Amino acid sequence: MLSRRAQFVVQRILTRLGLLLLSATANCRNASSDTATGDSASAAPSALSPAAVESVTDSPPAIALPVVTADAADADLVLRVNTTGQVRSEAVVPLKAEVAGTVLQLLVRPGQSVAAGQPLVKFDPYPFDLAAREAQAKADEAEQRFLESYVPESLVTGRGPTAEQRRALMNKAGLTGARLQLERARYEQARAVITSPVAGVVQAINVATGEKVSAGQAIATVVDTRRLVVEAQVLEHDLPLVRVGGEAQVTSAGAAGEAVRGRIEALLPLVDSVTRAGRAVVRVNAAGALRPGMYADVQLEATRLRNRRLVPARSVIERDGRPLVFVVKDGRAQWTYIVPGRTNGTFTEVLPDSSSGEIPVRPGDAVIVDGHLTLTHDAPVKVVRERDRDTQRP
Repeated sequence: MLSRRAQFVVQRILTRLGLLLLSATANCRNASSDTATGDSASAAPSALSPAAVESVTDSPPAIALPVVTADAADADLVLRVNTTGQVRSEAVVPLKAEVAGTVLQLLVRPGQSVAAGQPLVKFDPYPFDLAAREAQAKADEAEQRFLESYVPESLVTGRGPTAEQRRALMNKAGLTGARLQLERARYEQARAVITSPVAGVVQAINVATGEKVSAGQAIATVVDTRRLVVEAQVLEHDLPLVRVGGEAQVTSAGAAGEAVRGRIEALLPLVDSVTRAGRAVVRVNAAGALRPGMYADVQLEATRLRNRRLVPARSVIERDGRPLVFVVKDGRAQWTYIVPGRTNGTFTEVLPDSSSGEIPVRPGDAVIVDGHLTLTHDAPVKVVRERDRDTQRP
């Protein structure tokens, strides 16, 4: 079936052909009548009056086409270096047992969020409590021997031992070693409960309940998902353009549609001799959008052009080899020729016209970014959606 517009065109053609035939027939009749009656037929009415022709050929009201707009604005145009990188966490903590013991209880599961200091795995506490009591008893015995070595003599002479004598008597009685053993026993007793040193998410639990664990064995892994950085490769010829403190935008296939803002924290000194690329460290506040290990597309700030007239790059098209944008005014799409300047792929600078010296697009003008590829000048349009202003920042 023909579209509505095609049907309208065919109807207009047929109408015009009919009018031509009617006009030709009328002329023939008038000519023959003139031959027979002379000038008396000159007063005969024509086949169709101009008003009738106009009423026949009038077109129906044009349909307003749906479009999407975004505002032109005065802002800084940030030119960027496009590259790739990998997301990593600053705190991926593999936890190992500091003491040998038997796993009594697993207090968390993989994927669970934990706070700093939260218990993760608990060993059977009885052996540690027993060792601490035994060390305490030995320390008490050693202290008793130490006291017996100098108290009787002090009672007779009325004088206690000097600091050097006191240390010698403590070593002789074994009090110094016993106190160290007690301290170690208490230290191991405290290590019978393994806690998370950072706030994050449990990546893995490597032991099971009832398992006998030796010192140094892997217990669990905790990942801090809030302190994330992206290590982005920067080709050596782009390194002079990138500066510490510049802005960065990070996108990833794993976080589709979400652009995460970051800041260039450091430029590492070494350049890889094979890839001829250095590395820039970008700190991001991912808020759950990025995860450690993801590959990401990174845009690093290279140059900032201050206070430029900007339009979305998607709004710029060409007609007859000249760039233009469609500006919506009073419900109609007015094409406006522009002189485009530099672009960062998201926004394009609009330069002053060479003849008038004025910029044809004003701040706040609604320029069409979607639905404008087949539009004609002054076509009626209907704005069905305006792009979120928060996403229009350069």
